[in-house]
Amino acid sequence: MGPHPAVAAIRLAVRRVLTDILDDHGRTPGRPAHERPPSPLVLVACSGGADSMALASALAFEAPRLGIRAGGVTVDHGLQAGSDLRAAEVVVRLRELGLDPVESVAVTVGRGGGPEAAARDARYSALDAAVERHGAAAVLLGHTRDDQAETVLLGLARGSGIRSLSGMAAVSGAGGRYRRPFLQLDRQTARKACMVQSLPVWDDPHNTDPAYTRSRLRHEGLPALEKALGKGVVEALARTAQLSRDDADALDAWAGRAEAGVRDADGRLECAALYALPPAVRRRVLRRAAIEAGAPAGSLFARHIEEVDRLITGWRGQGDINLPGRVVARRQGGRLVIRQG
Repeated sequence: MGPHPAVAAIRLAVRRVLTDILDDHGRTPGRPAHERPPSPLVLVACSGGADSMALASALAFEAPRLGIRAGGVTVDHGLQAGSDLRAAEVVVRLRELGLDPVESVAVTVGRGGGPEAAARDARYSALDAAVERHGAAAVLLGHTRDDQAETVLLGLARGSGIRSLSGMAAVSGAGGRYRRPFLQLDRQTARKACMVQSLPVWDDPHNTDPAYTRSRLRHEGLPALEKALGKGVVEALARTAQLSRDDADALDAWAGRAEAGVRDADGRLECAALYALPPAVRRRVLRRAAIEAGAPAGSLFARHIEEVDRLITGWRGQGDINLPGRVVARRQGGRLVIRQG
């Protein structure tokens, strides 16, 4: 008798990702053993919640069958009393699954961009450091289709354009180090997989705290949408994310090719050449230029780029445009100058 359908689904999703990682590192099964590079190490980022515990169990099951070393990292954000003890419990659970190395990393969460964004930044910094410390090939993240739907709605509310609507990528980070196997699986599948395997899970109270935007969206916003529009909203939003990502990737590639043609011999942006580009491409060129000048990508919003774009499309002698990171955009003699002021 085979595993429960929920367990089979999560294992299949993880197996596919691990196979991709092997391919990326030149360890395809068909190559002779003496020609293959050392076995890669794959880490799982685990909070102890149902999604990441299901992911950890699937990694522990599939990795040895593919000749992959598997470890785990839990991040202690220090935002709740006893968080260090919970992190220690997660370490024990991961080791019981057979993962090695396993570690808990404590971080200090700042205040920039709001509590959720600050916690996310601290978490990814810790995971990046763990990758470098252990020489890991990748980190698996337990984001589900439900998380993807929430991300799309948050992007829609911010009005940040098609890139925000594209949600989370299945592969992201430097060198594709972050992998999200569960983006096509719903949250209930992961929870069911934990239940049938008798895996203990921890439900983070922040996930139900209405003080957090994502929590309100999860427990109030999405249920209201499903009540008004019927079932299938989560699936539709996840599908929108993939379609939007394909479109955004194509436009980004177009902007990358177009950028060389809108710069003069000194590398300055020519306003007339920018004006001739389609708006979606032009704004991407402007965003790339702002980031190259030192504007933090995470703080650069659509409204910033729209203001810079008006220097091209609605020029009436307006003054400098101040951007995040002390970057200034100004129009001078038919050229657009973007640099730190």
